[in-house]
Amino acid sequence: MSGGLLALFDDIAALAKVAAASIDDVAGQAAKAGTKAAGVVIDDTAVTPRYVTGFSPARELPIIGRIALGSLKNKLLILLPAALALSFLLPQAITPLLMIGGAYLCYEGAEKVYEFFMPHAAHAHEAKLEPVALDAQTFEDQKIVSAIKTDFILSAEIMAITLAAVPGDNTVNQAIILAIVGVGITAGVYGVVALIVKADDFGLALARLAPTSRAAAPLRMTGRAIVQAMPYLLGALGTIGTAAMIWVGGGIILHGLEAYGLGGPAHALHDAGLAVARAAPFAKPMVAWLVEAAGAGVVGFVIGLLAIPLTSRVLSPLWRQVKSRIRPSAQETK
Repeated sequence: MSGGLLALFDDIAALAKVAAASIDDVAGQAAKAGTKAAGVVIDDTAVTPRYVTGFSPARELPIIGRIALGSLKNKLLILLPAALALSFLLPQAITPLLMIGGAYLCYEGAEKVYEFFMPHAAHAHEAKLEPVALDAQTFEDQKIVSAIKTDFILSAEIMAITLAAVPGDNTVNQAIILAIVGVGITAGVYGVVALIVKADDFGLALARLAPTSRAAAPLRMTGRAIVQAMPYLLGALGTIGTAAMIWVGGGIILHGLEAYGLGGPAHALHDAGLAVARAAPFAKPMVAWLVEAAGAGVVGFVIGLLAIPLTSRVLSPLWRQVKSRIRPSAQETK
């Protein structure tokens, strides 16, 4: 009996070691996969603050919380099961879906550039797509929905990169790694966004410190510097976020074309990057990357500009017709 019990304990210990090794392996794979998605994570962090600007300080954190919750739902409830199902049942559908998402990012970014240079025409375009917000709550809801839509595309790219970096021999491990990366990236992105958005409040608190000690004066100076710098930082992040959407969207489409044997544009950009890097005296990898990113941005911007009239004149009227047919049928069922 005692021998059998000891053997059972040995088996349990062996299983525990295997489980621990499996956990370490999952954690390591999640870290590697998350690192590969870092480029899109940076874009996501740069894009999000522009959806919070223009609101009262009291609404900033609640808005970020709602967007973060929507991002988690995107990743865990929609994209994670969809990625696993598509990779198992219909892997050939992943690339065209990502390309459609890339085109949407190009459209979003190009629309912001269009709005900057031609505000009246851009407002007329937006009015065709959705009704103008009549009150603060409607405006806030529209901003949050828009942010979650953009997050969905960026999250899809993050999950696709993660899935591609994970071995496909164990579906449970894939699901766990996707969940770890999804939760970790969401917490990191929106934690940083919250710090950026509330930095001016922190600076204002420092600037208002009472002069009760020697440390108060430099702290007040630091606070004033933070308050003065934040509008420029948020403006720069808005510009970076817009550029990131165009660049990432263009890159997704170029990589998608490569998958269908149309790799000429991507290869031409890669060769151009190498040629410019060879002429650069230093930071050659960075120079090559910048050339390729700029080329992808040009492609994305052209696609985005073409998508603006297509959306307002074709896609939006079609979507209105679909909704008008769905609503009466829904009311009839009630």
